[in-house]
Amino acid sequence: MSDLKPVLTSVSTLVGMAVVDDSGQPCGRVHEFAVDVRQDAAHVLAFVLKHSGDGKKRSTFLAVDQVGVPNPEDKVLRAASKPTRTPKLEHYLLLERDLLDQQIIDVDGRKVVRVNDVNLAWERSGTNGHAQGLRIEEVEVGTRGAVRRLFKGLPVTAVEAISKRFGTRVIPWEFVDLIDRDPARRVRLKIEQDRLAKLHPSDIAAILEELAPSEREAIFTSLPEETAAETLEEFDPKMQKALLQGLKSEHAADIIEEMDPGAAADLLGELSDEESEAILDEMEPEERHEVEELLEFPANSAAGQMTTDFVGVAAAGTVADAIAALRAFEGDADTITEVYLLDEEQHLKGVVALTRLLLAEHGMELMTLSEGHLVSCGLKDSDKHVAEMFDKYNLRSLPVVNHDRRIAGVIHAEQVIAQLREG
Repeated sequence: MSDLKPVLTSVSTLVGMAVVDDSGQPCGRVHEFAVDVRQDAAHVLAFVLKHSGDGKKRSTFLAVDQVGVPNPEDKVLRAASKPTRTPKLEHYLLLERDLLDQQIIDVDGRKVVRVNDVNLAWERSGTNGHAQGLRIEEVEVGTRGAVRRLFKGLPVTAVEAISKRFGTRVIPWEFVDLIDRDPARRVRLKIEQDRLAKLHPSDIAAILEELAPSEREAIFTSLPEETAAETLEEFDPKMQKALLQGLKSEHAADIIEEMDPGAAADLLGELSDEESEAILDEMEPEERHEVEELLEFPANSAAGQMTTDFVGVAAAGTVADAIAALRAFEGDADTITEVYLLDEEQHLKGVVALTRLLLAEHGMELMTLSEGHLVSCGLKDSDKHVAEMFDKYNLRSLPVVNHDRRIAGVIHAEQVIAQLREG
């Protein structure tokens, strides 16, 4: 690679620029920038030129390394050789068509943005002045790129002077990756998948809601299963249903298994019997059994709101036993605010808040830390009654018991809040 300093340019600067050969004969105008993503996704391989001859518009292909690096004031590009016949472009990324005005995800800004321009850099050869490469530097998503395109056609130096007055927002090209092409062969973009997956599920959901359905589905299916499950719980039932219906049953089952059982049951309850059964058939036996039990209850009952993921500890145990149970818990640890004290037959005997566990000695008996007043509800209690209990007793969670006070599950405050919002 040459040590000569790269010359900066952009798609909006070069598109439409005339190209001439060494004798000054016109070769056409720059129409597109072809990137062979299979070989090198960081450089433009060739220009696609458009020119009229005999009253007909034709296109040709001109390799970047056959072009002389222009000066800022140049109005034409000079080619060292004649353009060749344009190959099939279905395997190429075309910067003008596939990037400009397309939406991508700005992970740092936690939102969907529109590409206004693409910044490029001529990499120069020290021998003949021809381009050694045309590197893709970054995508412009701020006002500067939009201004460049607005004043396209004016002298480059004048356009740059105007555009510099406006704010710059760019996303480095190394943070932009390609998603599978859709049937129309248009490329959709995402920002580095690992960074997206590290966002809070509610932020990911907010981003996906801004996208078109096909783009939303493409991004969602690329998320790790645990992240996809947490994100799915942030959507309203209609969006959840649409996303699940776009997945194969096996993939949907893998995501459902990562969800809270109560949320999973609510979601499957929104699907048709055929769709729900197809997903259940692909689930592991234990997770399937939990969800199927919850599906038997009406959504507006206590059992319909509860989750079967909770931490139960022997009532005769100690603080050390409770800590060991918390460490072994495989559900969503963020939802745990209390541990439930049970006898050998799973009867509810007490409740201990996590804060009390943290302050207690490891050898203390759990029953001595139990809440003085034990509050619970029945499987068939209405959602209205559940909400009233949360309000009356200022609860963090509410255990649900069957007719002989065996614990069946737990309702968390966020579930009640969600229910009230839907109502």
